Amino acid sequence: MTFIQKKIYYFEKPGEVNTRDAARFALERAKELKIRTIVVASTSGKTAEIFFDVMNGSGLELVVVTHVVGFIKPGEWEFSEEIARRLQKQGVRIVTTTHAFSGLERALSRSPKIGGGSRSEAIAEALRRVIAVGLKVAVECVLMAADQGAIGIKDEVIAVGGTASGADTVCVIRPSHTSGFFDLQVREIVAMPRVR
Repeated sequence: MTFIQKKIYYFEKPGEVNTRDAARFALERAKELKIRTIVVASTSGKTAEIFFDVMNGSGLELVVVTHVVGFIKPGEWEFSEEIARRLQKQGVRIVTTTHAFSGLERALSRSPKIGGGSRSEAIAEALRRVIAVGLKVAVECVLMAADQGAIGIKDEVIAVGGTASGADTVCVIRPSHTSGFFDLQVREIVAMPRVR
């Protein structure tokens, strides 16, 4: 029987304090596996800037996935437009689209007329609870990026998510489109918080 031994990093606590280390670990594993793309979640743009800074000069592609417009307040985008312009000038792709695990489903589940949980939200909750909040975020961002054509579905990517803010979960994923969700594979966990 053959096996591969790999390093996994466990953060002592979740959250943005781990962002720079998560970026380093993502870059390290991307180079090791010859992966060309890192997909990272960023709400305000701060996490995206840190990843760009760490990745600068690496030759790797950075794809940033943001909250949908209206996520917190109708008509408003939480991502800094100034940061978006700066990153886009440097070739960073920014994806803003409906969340794969909520979108219309959340409107239905929150409705007093319809109510009840949805299957999509059940999948999201399972990913949050069984592994890490950041894994749910990373998987969802990969689906969103694939659906928008920002990444392909044949090559593995490094995917990064976080708990509340910043980045604390890094994994290797073979992407799929949302419609082919069960073809998506989480192939490695590179880093995650040990406790939450």
